[in-house]
Amino acid sequence: MPKYTPVTEPLHEYLLAHRTPDDALLDELRAETRRAMGERSGMQIAADEGTFLGLLVAAIGAQRVVEVGTFTGYSALCMARALPAGGKLLCCDVSEEFTAIARRFWQKAGVAERIELRLGPALDTLRGLPKNEPIDFAFIDADKENYQAYYEEILLRLRPGGLIAIDNVLWSGQVIRPDDQSANTVAIRAVNDHVAADRRVQSVMLGLSDGLTLARKLG
Repeated sequence: MPKYTPVTEPLHEYLLAHRTPDDALLDELRAETRRAMGERSGMQIAADEGTFLGLLVAAIGAQRVVEVGTFTGYSALCMARALPAGGKLLCCDVSEEFTAIARRFWQKAGVAERIELRLGPALDTLRGLPKNEPIDFAFIDADKENYQAYYEEILLRLRPGGLIAIDNVLWSGQVIRPDDQSANTVAIRAVNDHVAADRRVQSVMLGLSDGLTLARKLG
């Protein structure tokens, strides 16, 4: 048997059908994002990726989580629900328009008190975080040209054994097209190569959604 199974559309539907289903609130948030954001709703993570992020946060017992790029709050909601009592999620974004939807749904879900939203350039927010308050888990899903800078700032503050998840690392397959030299594609290739060569972490790239890299900080 091959170690790799190509995921056809029917097989992908099978995968999606065999996970814990979303509840009504998550479905409502996805529908609201499509209604309010139109074509921009494609920036929202896939539902199965939200499930996966929540599983990771719960599995490592994360108390302090950082998200770079919040949009309408789907991934933040999945992660905040997975936090233990006293756990906190810091969300970094620049859009009041997008995050207004997020705030409303966090309130509806009863997790708003677990989430701090900071509007402004994420690099400024990250650089202002103390290095003596370790981060347990981070999710990077924002402007691609700053991915590597976000990774470095978070890694400085990540506890040994903590995880960084980086989204869109396959970039719709453009990462392996040498003719694509657009800024976003070049930036994603650069961070992919950087993390793979980084001996401060153990990493793996997964074919989930548009590609997700997980990097665990070594002790």
